[in-house]
Amino acid sequence: MKVLLTGATGYIGRRLLPILVNDGHQVVCMVRDQRRFDWDDFDDDFLRQVEVKEADLSDPKSLDMLPKDIDAAYYLVHSLTSSYSGFSEKEKETALNFAGYIKNTTAKQIIYLGGITNADELSEHLESRKQVEEYLKTSEKPVTVLRAAIIIGSGSASFEIIRDLVEKLPVMLAPKWLKSKCQPIGIRNVMEYLAGVLNKEKAFDKVFDIGGPDVLTYKQMLYKYAEVRKLSRHIQSVPVLTPKLSSFWLYFVTSTSFPLARNLVDSMKHDVIVENEGIDEVVCIEKYTYKEALEMAFSKISQKNVISSWTDAVTSKRFKTDFMDFVDVPEHGCFHDIRKIEFSRSADEVQENLWSIGGTRGWYFGNSLWKIRGFLDKLVGGVGLRRGRRSQFDLKAGDSLDFWRVLLADRKERRLLLYAEMKLPGEAWLEFKIKENGSKSTLIQKATFRPLGIWGRMYWYGVLPFHFLIFPQMAKNIVNTKLS
Repeated sequence: MKVLLTGATGYIGRRLLPILVNDGHQVVCMVRDQRRFDWDDFDDDFLRQVEVKEADLSDPKSLDMLPKDIDAAYYLVHSLTSSYSGFSEKEKETALNFAGYIKNTTAKQIIYLGGITNADELSEHLESRKQVEEYLKTSEKPVTVLRAAIIIGSGSASFEIIRDLVEKLPVMLAPKWLKSKCQPIGIRNVMEYLAGVLNKEKAFDKVFDIGGPDVLTYKQMLYKYAEVRKLSRHIQSVPVLTPKLSSFWLYFVTSTSFPLARNLVDSMKHDVIVENEGIDEVVCIEKYTYKEALEMAFSKISQKNVISSWTDAVTSKRFKTDFMDFVDVPEHGCFHDIRKIEFSRSADEVQENLWSIGGTRGWYFGNSLWKIRGFLDKLVGGVGLRRGRRSQFDLKAGDSLDFWRVLLADRKERRLLLYAEMKLPGEAWLEFKIKENGSKSTLIQKATFRPLGIWGRMYWYGVLPFHFLIFPQMAKNIVNTKLS
């Protein structure tokens, strides 16, 4: 079959792509920027079954470039992390544009992954997810809807939030919504369901709730996580935490953004339990318990094999949809801090140090100062440092890296380029290059800042003493540190 996959570089799409290819399908990946597609991850046999097309669901004209001779399409996009208000209008626009395109194709099925929406009163987030189902039906094509509650897998937003809370807080004063019930599902089961309903007529025009075998309160989920990690934790629910205060609580304690925290809190006030059953009659699989899903996630993490992460979704308003255009670092009207370190050790070893920067390893010097900068960024509504990184040793264009975004990670050219997503009165890039010259090599570390008005210039001169303290030693340690 010829299958269109939207969100091919997203958390779900990146994992679903190899499954579809291995099942023998020809897959057309719809991406907003081809430069984000990970060609190096796949061999020639794989790539012969993959076609990458650029299109933007908010631009109907760009959809004309997509093929019409497809058999099915996956709709795996959402605007949840972009803002707290207004995202429902964005989701309506993109879903209707997609439906308009699909209407003129040969597709026989649309497959959509949404959220469980069985409560009488729904949050704006869940109501929007439910409305998308109706928008997709305007395509006049059969729509298969899979509704999931919390998805547990390495790199998923839900898993990372639970992980942050339990790992960092021995004692929690938590909101009363921790008593709400949920039916979590492992990412592996989600993939099996998504692939399993493809071209199944019994699934056409059907809505299925999907979940694991466990029905738990959010409090029980936190305790079970602690049990898996062999941690002693105490959680006390208090009624004084309003939804807004709860959102700030999640935002400051975990790696989540504030819009995502606010939308999640609004949704967590309701029970999300499987009611629309019947999926087992279409796709019969072994369902993993919550504990088993956690153990699988940690297995992937320990193997340094996290395929995708929710933080890789581009949420910075300054990027919009063309963030890869920031690869061309400006020269004029900018401030620069350039450090060059000559070395004689293996360039490969130094490059491995570069590809391990950030996350749990840190920034090779002044980690406490980096953490303070991350905390200050959180205070003003930024992303902070808690996002970490998807993999300890692997970097790809589009990955989040603490409060940076990876624009380029070219191993052949030995070049790593980062763009700042922290709150700044301007724009900032951090670039690393390794130049080889015979037995000697040189690490070039370059920080570039393009100020916005007088405040931008004042900011640069204000942080200059910290740059003089951090950047020289940082470059030296990148060159000299030996990875264990």
